[in-house]
Amino acid sequence: MDNVAAIILAAGKGTRMKSGLVKVLHPAAGRAMIDWPLEAARATGAAPLVLVLGHQADKVQDHCRNATDISFALQDEQLGTGHAVACARQALAGFGGTVLILCGDTPLLRPETLVGLIRFHRDRNAVVTVLTAIMDDPSGYGRVVRDNGGGVVRIVEQKDAKPEELGIREINSGIYCMEADFLSKHIDALGSDNAQNEYYLTDLVSIAVQKGFSCLAMSADDATEIMGVNDRVQLAEASGILRQRINLELMLAGVTMVNPDQIYIDHGVQIAPDTVIHSNCRISGKTIIGSNCEIEGNVNIKDCLIGNGCLIKAGSVLEDAELNDHVNVGPMAHLRPGTVLRDHVKIGNFVETKKIVMGHGSKASHLTYLGDAEIGSDVNIGCGTITCNYDGVNKHRTIIGDQVFIGSDVQLVAPVTVGRNSLVAAGTTVTCDVPADSLAISRVPQVNKEGWRLRKK
Repeated sequence: MDNVAAIILAAGKGTRMKSGLVKVLHPAAGRAMIDWPLEAARATGAAPLVLVLGHQADKVQDHCRNATDISFALQDEQLGTGHAVACARQALAGFGGTVLILCGDTPLLRPETLVGLIRFHRDRNAVVTVLTAIMDDPSGYGRVVRDNGGGVVRIVEQKDAKPEELGIREINSGIYCMEADFLSKHIDALGSDNAQNEYYLTDLVSIAVQKGFSCLAMSADDATEIMGVNDRVQLAEASGILRQRINLELMLAGVTMVNPDQIYIDHGVQIAPDTVIHSNCRISGKTIIGSNCEIEGNVNIKDCLIGNGCLIKAGSVLEDAELNDHVNVGPMAHLRPGTVLRDHVKIGNFVETKKIVMGHGSKASHLTYLGDAEIGSDVNIGCGTITCNYDGVNKHRTIIGDQVFIGSDVQLVAPVTVGRNSLVAAGTTVTCDVPADSLAISRVPQVNKEGWRLRKK
């Protein structure tokens, strides 16, 4: 929408979080809490975005360092919401449109609700419009007081409310539309004669009414949207709602979830249709999963690129790995950062990989460690094989050519190269390069001492 700016209030410490980290940087469904209202404001077309900071301002600024559309205002001393908005005045100097005022701790607020609020405000030529909600238990929120005609008269904080006002179920969300001219002219008129000795932004409603301006309220369709997060309990509740939304959107787009209440998918994850996800899976970061995959139970995937038709079996952990099409992993496999698996690769149970590229059709079916290696196509890695890539000081690479067969219990002491179409016999320790088309074997000759056990008895 045109001619809209936004102020996001994020100066508070959040003492009820009982944390050394400022409240708005706590994660909710895979992203910092502050990112949710910022994204909602951006979706309305708001520009500029002014972030009012206070406690740990440097950390919040660092978190937003890549955002070119954000300017910052500093609230050195937290003297209330009215004072916080006043601190943003300089950042909005010369702006003459509609100002959205949001809270940094409301991650559930939807962009479409803000768009509706702006339209409601503008269609009725209001100067101030408050987003409200009807709640069965309004405890802790400011109450919206209306006149007999339904107009908004004032907003009263709970600590200042009279007994009859405490019975009001319509509450103030702390989210507003205000015309910039009215805001800039009257923000200095706020006083602090109240129970908390703070400058309440809500007093602008009374000022608007006294001066004969149109002051309105729009009730949100879903009261959970305006929920503020003040402690860890509310953070968990909000994160759960966000994940329900994420799962719902994915399922409506064609993803099957066997038990969506026990599947944890973070914001930003992309999953194509006809993929099936089982219970107790966690998928996070910048993960992208193709179509017709199956993710079995208790799988943890972070920052991975997974192609089409892949099977990730139960209990596997994947981080910063790339899987091409029709790759099978697990059960109980561990793909560490830098793993690249080409089409039709099989990584079996209790196999660990790190910084490897494994070619088309190759397999390591069980009980193997492969690190810092380049493995060709159609290679068989036997059970118990390890690449000995660390000499105590430096990491070294192992190179295995196409169509190599590595027997069980082989140690490949890097740096070493095994040429294409070679066979490394079971139990071999490879310490030097193996030419192509060769057999490598380094077993100690077997000796049988007949009758030895009888003599020992």
